[in-house]
Amino acid sequence: MTPSFFIGLMSGTSLDGVDGIIASIDTAGRLEVLAHDFVSFESAFRNELLALNQSGPDELHRSALVGNAISRHYAEVVERLLRQTSIHCEKVSAIGAHGQTVRHRPLEFDADVSRHQPAVGYTLQLINPALLAELTGIDVVADFRSRDLAAGGQGAPLVPAFHQGVFAQPGRCVAVLNIGGISNLSVLQPQGDVLGWDCGPGNALMDHWCATHTGAPFDRHGAWAAGGRVLPELLDPLMAEDYLRRAPPKSTGRDLFNPSWLQSRLPRATLATQDVQATLTEFTALACAQDVLQHAADTQTLIVCGGGALNSHLMRRLAHHLPQIQVVRSDQQGLPPLQVEAAAFAWLAFKTVRRETSSLPSVTGARGARVLGAIYPR
Repeated sequence: MTPSFFIGLMSGTSLDGVDGIIASIDTAGRLEVLAHDFVSFESAFRNELLALNQSGPDELHRSALVGNAISRHYAEVVERLLRQTSIHCEKVSAIGAHGQTVRHRPLEFDADVSRHQPAVGYTLQLINPALLAELTGIDVVADFRSRDLAAGGQGAPLVPAFHQGVFAQPGRCVAVLNIGGISNLSVLQPQGDVLGWDCGPGNALMDHWCATHTGAPFDRHGAWAAGGRVLPELLDPLMAEDYLRRAPPKSTGRDLFNPSWLQSRLPRATLATQDVQATLTEFTALACAQDVLQHAADTQTLIVCGGGALNSHLMRRLAHHLPQIQVVRSDQQGLPPLQVEAAAFAWLAFKTVRRETSSLPSVTGARGARVLGAIYPR
């Protein structure tokens, strides 16, 4: 049967912009990326997204406006993808649109629920899917996390099932580490079982520190961090965070790993800003490596994707902490680092349209696998 076209759109916790891909997907779920595009967020818009990660004045109104603006950014990426490939919008089965996460409060945060009711957390991704469908003339699938939360799960990470389809190697234990604003790990076991969870901070703290002290939105290739030294007096309190010691399933976000969290752990003594950057990079590398060694010691290959895969200093630190494991970028396995998450949401939309489950209870802790996402017709 002729493959169908799907578009996947992702704006993650790094807050840099929107990655989008258009792919053909056959009935077995095999995906081929046909084009990729990216639209960056302006600094003022990025600052508003950051502000909405915390409570503030008139936030309901501001969130609605940001949801509309996110949808327009998404529509721009869709238009560029269609233009690149000369595919008409009517030929596209659906868009998988993640939206912009500004709150992620799974079960452990829901302390107010009655003890006579099942605990359910909440998650919030800003987007106006109806507007996106109107602007593009394509069915939109959005709100992927809520159904898993309703079933008692963490609602994240969502991508391990996709990682299994793309990166699994028969007879070998392979792990996939996505380093966006937050880092998440998928463990693809030889017998076909899949585990997955959020390790902790990815680029979020590094990007914040770099932007604050250099004006650059991120530390390109990790060059600034590579010139500093790791400070034990800072690294030790960072690694003492309780979240890092919790067993999976678990998920997190900027609700925890944010500038206020970092500020509370900075020693009172004045520290060289470059040394802090080096320490934050080491923190991300060590937290991820620690999870691999603790929960996936049989891993033979670690495939790294997301923006963090382009940080060569961070990649070297991961390899240093995992000397017995082959650490590679995802483009060495057939899918470039900045396309993986957008491709995952194209695939998730494909599963939703077919009414097929795509969540994994072994990853999120939900009561069972669920069909994820809500469909907004064009």
